[in-house]
Amino acid sequence: MVWDPQQYLAFAAPRLQPAIDLLARIPSESPGSVVDLGCGPGNVTPLLRQRWPDAKITGLDNSEEMLARARESMPDGTFEKTDVSNWHPGKAFDVIYSNAALQWVTGHEALFTSIAGHVAPGGILAVQMPRNFEAPSHSLMLDVVREGPWRELLEPVWVNVPTQAPAYYYNLLDPLTRDLQIWETEYLQVLEGENPVAEYTRGTWLTRFLNPLDEPWRSEFETIYRNRVAAAYPPESNGKTLFPFRRLFILASF
Repeated sequence: MVWDPQQYLAFAAPRLQPAIDLLARIPSESPGSVVDLGCGPGNVTPLLRQRWPDAKITGLDNSEEMLARARESMPDGTFEKTDVSNWHPGKAFDVIYSNAALQWVTGHEALFTSIAGHVAPGGILAVQMPRNFEAPSHSLMLDVVREGPWRELLEPVWVNVPTQAPAYYYNLLDPLTRDLQIWETEYLQVLEGENPVAEYTRGTWLTRFLNPLDEPWRSEFETIYRNRVAAAYPPESNGKTLFPFRRLFILASF
């Protein structure tokens, strides 16, 4: 998948708040090693450095475009291209932090078990994932997929959403941890601009369906989606658009 860091960062503030909220809940005061797993454009990694200035911090992502932006934002950082689904570092880390990344990876039972195995004794796994896939912003994409001439091409792209309900992660991780906290927060994101929800999803989930399409299907698909999402999220009287967005948090101590 080809990522556009500029499009992703167009809504940097609402994307960053959950990352800050997760970071604030981590009880580790002086970890020696920290991984930003799925670091994207590196917008969160400097916050990890600010929190733990003496730690060895490594950002990992599978997108060259995102990593290039991350290296620009934090020139003294260590960033490596890594496929999270096949990550076998051969060592353990004091903190593994992952913000809005693991929802892209299928097979969460094997994935979370594997990642948990890379946390050092006394260490922390901190994860935040969107869980907004039943909202119109995302469900409308599936409607467009199923109703258009591109259905055969795109329906396989709509794999079962990897992110599960909170109880799934509790039952999976509780036997492996000494303390486990899981919660959800729905953020009322206040967006500006024309059809901002469509612009927001264009930086993430919508990319999955636009990338495989050639013209004119690509433009046709996006136009239909944009029209529907604009109707689902009309602007308020002040011109701003309210976009409720649910996120799942996991804080596991080992």
